[in-house]
Amino acid sequence: MRLFDYLDKGASLGSDAPCLTMNGTSLSYAEVQEFSWQVARALARSGIAPGAKVAILSANNPISFACVFGIARAGAIWCPVNPRNEAAENRELLDAFDCSCLIFQRAFLPLVEKILPDLPKLTTVICLDDSLPEAISLEEWLDAVPAEPLEREPLDDTALLLGTGGTTGRPKGVMLTGRNLETMSAITLMSYPFSGRPVYLALAPLTHAAGALCFPLLTLGGEIVIMPVPDLDDFLALVERHRVTHTFLPPTLIYMLLAHSSLPTTDLSSLQCFWYGAAPMSAARLEEALTRIGPVMAQFFGQSEAPMMISTMAPADHFHPDGSPAVDRFASAGRPSPLTQVAIMADDGRLLPRGERGEIVVRGSLVMAGYYQNPEATAAAAQYGWHHTGDIGFLDDDNYLYIVDRAKDMIITGGFNVYSAEVEQALMTYPAIRDCAVVGLPDEKWGERVTAVLQLHPGLTVTQSEVRNYVKSRLGSVKAPKQVEVWDDLPRSKVGKVLKTEVKTRLLKQ
Repeated sequence: MRLFDYLDKGASLGSDAPCLTMNGTSLSYAEVQEFSWQVARALARSGIAPGAKVAILSANNPISFACVFGIARAGAIWCPVNPRNEAAENRELLDAFDCSCLIFQRAFLPLVEKILPDLPKLTTVICLDDSLPEAISLEEWLDAVPAEPLEREPLDDTALLLGTGGTTGRPKGVMLTGRNLETMSAITLMSYPFSGRPVYLALAPLTHAAGALCFPLLTLGGEIVIMPVPDLDDFLALVERHRVTHTFLPPTLIYMLLAHSSLPTTDLSSLQCFWYGAAPMSAARLEEALTRIGPVMAQFFGQSEAPMMISTMAPADHFHPDGSPAVDRFASAGRPSPLTQVAIMADDGRLLPRGERGEIVVRGSLVMAGYYQNPEATAAAAQYGWHHTGDIGFLDDDNYLYIVDRAKDMIITGGFNVYSAEVEQALMTYPAIRDCAVVGLPDEKWGERVTAVLQLHPGLTVTQSEVRNYVKSRLGSVKAPKQVEVWDDLPRSKVGKVLKTEVKTRLLKQ
């Protein structure tokens, strides 16, 4: 399936049904189809050939997301751009990916003005919501273009080129194929509950997991309710107003939701599946969410190179057969999904038995085609015939996958390996702590010292000795933080992940 096939499948179930909704206004499936035909024809008229790269720089918006289907119909490749990246990073990404067309919102004009002079490969620049000296408006660009079907044959199966940071800091282009996204969608549909015509609420960026989840929902004729900016007041109101059945939030926002004053009075009875992922979630907070949000929490684990569904945990998997919460598996990432092979690998390529820790590796049609024009990085990621995730973990006797750390985040202190995620899980059970990050800092005596940065619940305080003794009593003295800092907030990515590199940089500057 190509990206527009998901839209067309939904349209076949009722073309007048709402497809994309924002601020109370809906575009029907038929309207999104017709718009995508226009975009495809306009791209062809602008000289954008099959296989060309078309970047979209936009906040959550129905029109920008609808453009994705037009890009696919034109045989081109969608390149989502993160608006929160620095200008230099986005310039480098657009250049490295050979983008020939950029579609952007006027709100990001200052960024576009910075990078355009250094991007001679960009032959077509379109502004979604204004006419500018630097760009033609979408309205003008589509003027006199008929809304008639068009499907151009693509050069290959590449559907999406996604930027991801590398160890050198230079962006790498993850080439995701139609087969990858079809596999991801199939896993989604077979692993989680779906009843009736779903309503999906997208608060997180559509350039990331929130957008990928739209494709399987569209095959069921679902309605995608889009939030232009993250706001938990609006989130709760929209769940109730639209009778939302499916949604996704990263753990950080779920923690904030649990503390929200309107949560107890909001009708959440329509929810079938509340996904969490993109970062580890506190087992203690997950248990709270199952009580206060409902028995609808559902986890997934993946990465750009193997999108989202390496392992899954459906709502039912959060409970034992007798209905009691399965607290023993709350720290897991679920079980390997039906269409993937997951194993634990030693540094020398040996596959390790259950219970032993090593790198999580994956095989199957979920795994990317490779990194764009980067054969060395592609070969390194596929060493020994498995895709290397860079995550350290183990599989238990029940085949649940546990992620103990990113390989790069492991701390070696006094000759012992300390997994930061394990320390963070312990810290998150402390009542005063709202969120945290654990990193290793250079230390003359220990090599690295375990350092915890805490974000507390409003009005609460802790002392360094309290925190250290708390972790020591649970994990032992080696894993107890030797340094504890309290910050008002933690630096985060657009999808809510704590940016440990920035945490470490700030600590080293103190």
